Amino acid sequence: MSFFGKNIKKIRSVKNLSQQAFADLFGLKRGTLGAYEEGRSEPKIETIIKIANYFSIPIGDFLTNELTVNELLKFKGDLTTHADDIKREQFAIIPCITESIAGDYISLYDRKSFLNTLPTMQLPINPTKNFRAYVVTNLEMTNHDKGFYPKDIVVGEFVPVSVIKKLTNGTLVFALVEGKLIFRRLYITKDTIVLRADHKNIDDEQFLVADVKELWRVRYVFCKRIPEFADAFEDKLLLIEQELLKMKARME
Repeated sequence: MSFFGKNIKKIRSVKNLSQQAFADLFGLKRGTLGAYEEGRSEPKIETIIKIANYFSIPIGDFLTNELTVNELLKFKGDLTTHADDIKREQFAIIPCITESIAGDYISLYDRKSFLNTLPTMQLPINPTKNFRAYVVTNLEMTNHDKGFYPKDIVVGEFVPVSVIKKLTNGTLVFALVEGKLIFRRLYITKDTIVLRADHKNIDDEQFLVADVKELWRVRYVFCKRIPEFADAFEDKLLLIEQELLKMKARME
């Protein structure tokens, strides 16, 4: 297995994967992966099989040969062997606020060292912009069995305090204000913001714009379940049918 560590390190280089990202793919700890790469530890056979199958590499070649970049990329002929010359799509790496770390985020949100420890998600969106992901923890944004449920994920783009007043009323946001993380709809009233839930039994919360520590405008949504698009479509068809019947009745 003397080539295993060298080969996985080369795979990471070719695929542009950090040690943490590679380890997460196979349920490993980053330190364990580092030990494999440095030859300080040998993996279990199940781990070898899983990695080899994932990248479609014959196990024999994986263990007994130092693979070339060309082989890993399945290139033919005299093509570049430098991974740095390969054009790769850059995904945005987005820190994610989960329920278990929300309390720490409230007090440490402005510390880069803390943000670097957050779990992350990668998306093919503009990597130059500042995004944050938030895992929904309650039913405040549900209405008649529709809306956002716990474990849904919303991804927000950072909104500077100076821009908050320019947002459209009803915009979905999550905000850090007065020691709380709140996911709601935003409404502006002079120098205050109103955060309003979709659930009819939840009261509005009102704060001064100046008291907002962070505000993120929701741009992307990932639902734990498949939304019921069919019902909405059928409702629209029924409305169209009713309008057509009314028009027909008037013409007669």
